[in-house]
Amino acid sequence: MLRHRDKTPLGSRYKAPREMGVGRPEEDDREQQAQVEGESAPASAASSAQAPFLPGHPLADQDANTALYEYERGFRERFARLVPVLKEVHSLQHEPDFELRAQKITQEALGYRLPEEVVADAWINGLDTRALYLHGMFEMFDQVVNEHWRGRDDLIADAQRAVAYFLDCDFHEVDITPCSDGRLLGLRRFILRLPALAVRVKSYAGALFDIESDVQHWTRRELIRFREGVPTTPDVPSRYLKIAVYHFSSSAPNEQGCAAHGCNERDAAEAALLQLRAFRQAIENTYCCGASVDTLLIGVDTDTDAIKVHVPDADTRMSLYRFVDCGELYRETRELDAQTASLRVYEAIQEAIHTQGWGKGNGAPHEGMLRLVTRLLLNNISQLDYVARYHGGRYADVEHQERVIIVGDHISEMQVRNFAYFTQMQTMEEDGKNMDVAVRKIFGSLNISHGLPIPVVVHYRYNRNVPGARDRAEAHARRVKAAIMDRYRELAEKGLIGCHMVIRDKQSGSQLELLEG
Repeated sequence: MLRHRDKTPLGSRYKAPREMGVGRPEEDDREQQAQVEGESAPASAASSAQAPFLPGHPLADQDANTALYEYERGFRERFARLVPVLKEVHSLQHEPDFELRAQKITQEALGYRLPEEVVADAWINGLDTRALYLHGMFEMFDQVVNEHWRGRDDLIADAQRAVAYFLDCDFHEVDITPCSDGRLLGLRRFILRLPALAVRVKSYAGALFDIESDVQHWTRRELIRFREGVPTTPDVPSRYLKIAVYHFSSSAPNEQGCAAHGCNERDAAEAALLQLRAFRQAIENTYCCGASVDTLLIGVDTDTDAIKVHVPDADTRMSLYRFVDCGELYRETRELDAQTASLRVYEAIQEAIHTQGWGKGNGAPHEGMLRLVTRLLLNNISQLDYVARYHGGRYADVEHQERVIIVGDHISEMQVRNFAYFTQMQTMEEDGKNMDVAVRKIFGSLNISHGLPIPVVVHYRYNRNVPGARDRAEAHARRVKAAIMDRYRELAEKGLIGCHMVIRDKQSGSQLELLEG
């Protein structure tokens, strides 16, 4: 099958350098070997705080940065209007024409109507502002998701170009698992600059994805290749790429790192690496060693969005101590011309490949991996310039500032940093611990301590081609909601937590379907 070879790698004119290599599926265990052999360990993996970035990098895509800023600003301003409007409504509750004025103010400022019964009953026991806050968050959430696809044919075109580029890198599927921390919510759209329809993203606490579920997804994708030839026929030598993304904080490594790993960067990175190893081993054990799977480990400094790409070697092995730090690369190349800066990106990857000591590998990865790693670094340079220009080089909110918890299936339309905390909950018995982190720890401080309720969106998708799938998705959503409200009964009785149930078809662009009750 002849494949289209797109020469515009994900929105930039700079082409990744080419370097040949052949990989075989095996992970790096040199760290453990070095410990046994008594080799001294390197310094702590925690990064020290660096000086803020300065805008104006020669490789940054300024047009894309301007468009992203307009999107982020509009998104944040939309939700920022909620509390001021509710305060205004609250101040009017004893006025004679309160109901009419409250509805008019809310409709004009936020684009929805207040629940009639809450407004009508305000004269009895006072206005239930907590109920209005939950209602407002859920209404605006639905608006943002449903409006995302309207008139956006460019989303499909962007995805097609990206898929063509991935195929040119010999990857027929790109599957990304970041930590569910809200500070990674902008990973796909901002940090890595990848189109929504071109990659699969599912968040898990600590990036500890469900291996069995991901093996099932791999199986489905391979079956589609064999049965439908999408995106390639099985005779085309291409690979399934699984990426795990851990995170850390350079300014407060012991307080603002990954809670699932005790804010320890090395533990977070090692756990993600072991999970990638187990995923590939599971596929090889089930479908033999010929199953073509590549893995990639990426770290993110949530203070600045700078990434660390752990470069695989020729045996596709990775090491915690063999990586390219894009933050350092950005600073090194900011004063260079575009051609010299592009060359320095290539040199940085080569330096990582030839790392000695604990990070030593066996040569370069295959050509496609080199091209993709280069593209991710260039995309992240644009993001670092974005953070430099619009956020002073380091985010003001290095800590959690999420507004909503999203339970269930990933929502690709929500791609603004620190807006939502995701948890891939199937049952409360399996995922109760992750939910407790969100409710008790994160939102306990952000919301409950101020008397503000916790908005929880329960969201599941179904396949309309499968008989009964919608009914099962609805039943699942209702079971999960009931489990959440039961687990946090004391908060529910005080109006300090509320659930919003929505389902929708798996087809891209499907609208949310609200479930009452």
